[in-house]
Amino acid sequence: MIAHRTRVKICGIRDPRMAQAAARAGADAIGLVFHPASPRAVEAELARDIALAVPAFVTVVGLFVNRDAEGVRSILERVPLGMLQFHGEEPAGFCGQFGRPWVRAFRVGPGVDLLECEARFPGAAALLLDAQVPGQFGGTGTAFDWSLVPRSLSLPVVLSGGLDAGNVGGAIRAVKPWAVDVSSGVESARGVKDAARIEEFVRSVRDADASAGG
Repeated sequence: MIAHRTRVKICGIRDPRMAQAAARAGADAIGLVFHPASPRAVEAELARDIALAVPAFVTVVGLFVNRDAEGVRSILERVPLGMLQFHGEEPAGFCGQFGRPWVRAFRVGPGVDLLECEARFPGAAALLLDAQVPGQFGGTGTAFDWSLVPRSLSLPVVLSGGLDAGNVGGAIRAVKPWAVDVSSGVESARGVKDAARIEEFVRSVRDADASAGG
């Protein structure tokens, strides 16, 4: 039987060379943040340079938080994004209007019914699950209780929130996600990605997959 390969997304890339380093390390996707309040935010011109530097078969994902439709379209006109990721209060109809596959993020905590969330977003390519931190939309470096993720979700799960090379193996064993998404866990300083930490993270994911397959 062929073992499942957990996909890896490195989010918050702000440098074309770091995007290439992530791809060389084995990342399946890189994330570009279009939320001005984030320390990892990029303007369209830089985002375009990063996207054009990414090699074939690595998906470039654009992350948005409550951006209006005109703002999303403006980015799409200038940046070749392969997928969209929504982290605010965007309804399903909004997410699905841009002609790109999309991921809907949810912040997981007590009282959050992920099965009900999934039912409201049947057109999503995946559900991204992050930690619930008041006033924050992601990128906090905070993990959540992985036991809150129902095994009965039908959409692919992208696990995020406080992941790093030291805990991602346990996260994969606990949740068995389709993919993992890391940002602060591969940084040397806030908003500054580190190529060695990206390599270590991807290696930890592959080791977890190999252990599961064995």
